[in-house]
Amino acid sequence: MVRRFSPLLGLILLISISARAQDRVELFGGYSFEHYAGTPGRNLNGWEITGKYKLAPWAGIAADLDGQYGLPSQPQARTLHFLVGPQISFPGRISPYIHALGGFGHFQGNGGQTSFAAAVGGGVDWRIAPLLSWRMIQADDVVTRFFGGTQHSLRLSTGVVLRF
Repeated sequence: MVRRFSPLLGLILLISISARAQDRVELFGGYSFEHYAGTPGRNLNGWEITGKYKLAPWAGIAADLDGQYGLPSQPQARTLHFLVGPQISFPGRISPYIHALGGFGHFQGNGGQTSFAAAVGGGVDWRIAPLLSWRMIQADDVVTRFFGGTQHSLRLSTGVVLRF
């Protein structure tokens, strides 16, 4: 009798493990706008990708990578940031979150420079389907220290969030 139900018990175990592991990883990808606060201030357009691993339904670790391009006076100029840190979410159909990320930033234009970077901010995700959300808005104060000055640049993002 046990032999007959062994495959069925194994299948139930696998389904329960995958159901428990579901929604532990989030991947975001989308459009990003940054008002770079260097001298002079500039508006940049680009992309942002974020991966988050949930440690609990409300807490996780996020890794964020973005690229901003298109200075009118220097089309080849760009900023890149790689940041990691904790993210606190308030789960629900509409899910606000906050985060504090640290890492490095790189500015490339007339010369290049890499510095410590941080981003403090948050956003709101709207669940469209069980595994799909729309990041309606994310707003961050991105702090860098290029060329001897400190910049507080506003970064706004929107896009799609996939959950696994």
